[in-house]
Amino acid sequence: MKQKILVVDDEISVRETVRLQLKGTGHDILEAGDGGQAIAMLGDSNPAGVSVIICDVRMPNINGIEAISFFRAQHPSIPIIVLTGYPDVKLAVGFMEKGVFDYVVKPVEKKRLVAKVEKAAIQSAAMRAVE
Repeated sequence: MKQKILVVDDEISVRETVRLQLKGTGHDILEAGDGGQAIAMLGDSNPAGVSVIICDVRMPNINGIEAISFFRAQHPSIPIIVLTGYPDVKLAVGFMEKGVFDYVVKPVEKKRLVAKVEKAAIQSAAMRAVE
C-alpha cells in the first residue's frame, strides 16, 4: 500500500540518502528541512496525508524534540521514527515513553530502515482503519 513518508532533517544529504534507501518501496517521500517546516506541512489536519514521520533530533529553528511533541499531540496515530546521529539512551527512553514508534542511530542500513518504515506504515494503515 502506497503511503506518504515525511523525512525531517536539516541535512540535505541525509534526506537524500533516506529517499534513495526508500526508493522502490512504492511510498511517496516528502521532505522538511526542520521541525517548523514539518509542522507547517502537517498543521492540525494533515492535509499532506502523511502516514509515517522520520525525524532527526538536532535541527535549527524548531528541533526534533519540539516537533515530535507537536506530532504526538496533534497526530497521535502517525508513527514516528527518530533518526539521529547522536545516540542517547535517556533521550531514546523518553521518546519511547511518549509513544515514538522507533529510535534509530545514523547511519542506518537500507534493509533495516526499509523494514522499520514498512512496519510503521502497516501500523499507520491499521490506525486509520480504526478511526
